[in-house]
Amino acid sequence: MDIEHYSFGKIVIKGNRYSKDVIIFSDRVLSPWWRQEGHYLRIEDLEEALKEEPEVLVIGKGYFGMMTVPDELVAKLSSNGIQIIAQKSSEAVKTFNNLSTKKKIAALHLTC
Repeated sequence: MDIEHYSFGKIVIKGNRYSKDVIIFSDRVLSPWWRQEGHYLRIEDLEEALKEEPEVLVIGKGYFGMMTVPDELVAKLSSNGIQIIAQKSSEAVKTFNNLSTKKKIAALHLTC
């Protein structure tokens, strides 16, 4: 599932427009995606995504990159065999669209 468009606070996926944060799976979009602490990512915030056992998890840290993705979280997920790519959301969209693996998931913060 590719992302057709992203700009601050807006994303278009398969013709559907979203204005709340999203998790993009191969077959569906979860929105709104809420985190316990808005700009600080915790493993609990990724529970739905991790159930799918992705090979790659692309994390969009926001338009300006304001969401913190702790090194400990990246290390824990990496030790479980998940490649983590955390970037500003505009870069994360491009990365996600260019990944060829079928087991990819994107968790994107759309603002900040």
